[in-house]
Amino acid sequence: MNNESQILPCVMIPMTDRQLLLPNVSIAEVVDFAGAEPVDNAPGWLLGQLNWRGLQLPVISYDAANGGTAVTPDGNRGRIAVINTIGKHHDQLPFLAMVTQGIPSQARLAEDQVRPLEEEPGPADLMVVDVDGHTAYIPNLEFLESLAIGAANV
Repeated sequence: MNNESQILPCVMIPMTDRQLLLPNVSIAEVVDFAGAEPVDNAPGWLLGQLNWRGLQLPVISYDAANGGTAVTPDGNRGRIAVINTIGKHHDQLPFLAMVTQGIPSQARLAEDQVRPLEEEPGPADLMVVDVDGHTAYIPNLEFLESLAIGAANV
């Protein structure tokens, strides 16, 4: 087996006080933050709806879903990451949108570059990891998907 097969193309997504780590295949597209259409009586983590390729996608604030405060991006740095859903509601909601606090960056990581940390994850975190000396959070996509499904009933 060659070393290239051990490399996983990933994306580091900046949030307010952390970086998220996802495999490239999780990201369908990254679009400019042009402001989502607000939703009346929405929970704090729901920033609105995004019309993307003819679909209405809930725009989730990862920070708020994880128990923090929803922060909309400043200036032209923020983006919206359109994420492929993976859970049991994929047929109903094949994508969800998550606001970022900057431009996501590409990373090619080998297994030995990512180590689990003992830090307690938040409700929207699957796990906390060390990536080459930097802390990153792997989001719990099924949790975020369940929020997005609930947003359809708001």
